[in-house]
Amino acid sequence: MKRWRLTDYDYYLPEELIAQEPLKNRDKSRMLVLSRKEGKIEHSIFEHLPEYLKEGDLLILNNTRVIPARLIGQISGKASSAELLLLYKKKNGNWVSMVKPGRKLKPGTRVTFTRSVEAVIENYAEKDFREVSFDSPRPIEEMLPHLGKTPLPPYIQKDLDDPGKYQTIYAQEEGSAAAPTAGFHFTEKVFAALEQKGIETTFVTLHIGPGTFQPVKTEDIREHHMHAEYYSIDQEVACKLNKAREEGRRLVAVGTTVCRVLESVADEHGYIKDDREGWTDLYIYPGYKFRAVDAMLTNFHLPKSTLLMLVSAIAGYDLIMDAYREAVKERYRFYSFGDCMLIL
Repeated sequence: MKRWRLTDYDYYLPEELIAQEPLKNRDKSRMLVLSRKEGKIEHSIFEHLPEYLKEGDLLILNNTRVIPARLIGQISGKASSAELLLLYKKKNGNWVSMVKPGRKLKPGTRVTFTRSVEAVIENYAEKDFREVSFDSPRPIEEMLPHLGKTPLPPYIQKDLDDPGKYQTIYAQEEGSAAAPTAGFHFTEKVFAALEQKGIETTFVTLHIGPGTFQPVKTEDIREHHMHAEYYSIDQEVACKLNKAREEGRRLVAVGTTVCRVLESVADEHGYIKDDREGWTDLYIYPGYKFRAVDAMLTNFHLPKSTLLMLVSAIAGYDLIMDAYREAVKERYRFYSFGDCMLIL
């Protein structure tokens, strides 16, 4: 049965199961283990991850780092406030940004943040975004640590006492508007246990933007278009991935972003091609034939989201929906700061 209706990807979730803050000990989160071959669901704890993986498995993580890309200012000449979420910088030096309120931020509008920093709405960009330039004493990216705030998903109502809680412990490459949340569960202790078992780890980069978190608004999910996001893979990492493929070892993606990077650059045999840097708008939903990813660690995703469609593609729609119902029944914590699922 084809599952191409948006309503197929809805599910019931009590609001109290939406995690508002991370656990004190990240690796103590719960982990639902889903066996595709056996159609079996098992309940575990994330720190036991190495027990479910095999010696020789290659675990791939996204080392993007969230920047304080949320700017709040005043519309010049008006009493209204405005909010900009910077997504990426263009070659001309301007930024593509999500804006609020959209109806007031037309080309030519200026937004003031401090006496020396202003933004100018230059033009409309794709998907109702704006192209924005900045009048500031230094490049705006250098000033974000002082002016900007960490952008949190709208379902997180609590302010974080430490913005570092919304970063993975291995975050390195700055440029993301959201965190790769499947990586939140990792600790140095877990990395050490993986290494001891002979499980290799490596890193790719995808800077998360609206391609990952924009909602689907078309009833036929095939009509949705993903916004492109920047990715890069080092030559050394590409060699590791291809060596693992050649030796028949599993590639285990940590998160949907890693999954999309690997599938974007893999040939029909699952080997990494030469295009190791670029922009991907790959949209994965049931019916997609995976080439590179053999297993996956992921968090629990929003109803009707492209992320839920992706995990349905890799594990099967019926099995994923059964797993989500089981997670709700067992009171798992959902979304960014919530628990996780290992798909084997």
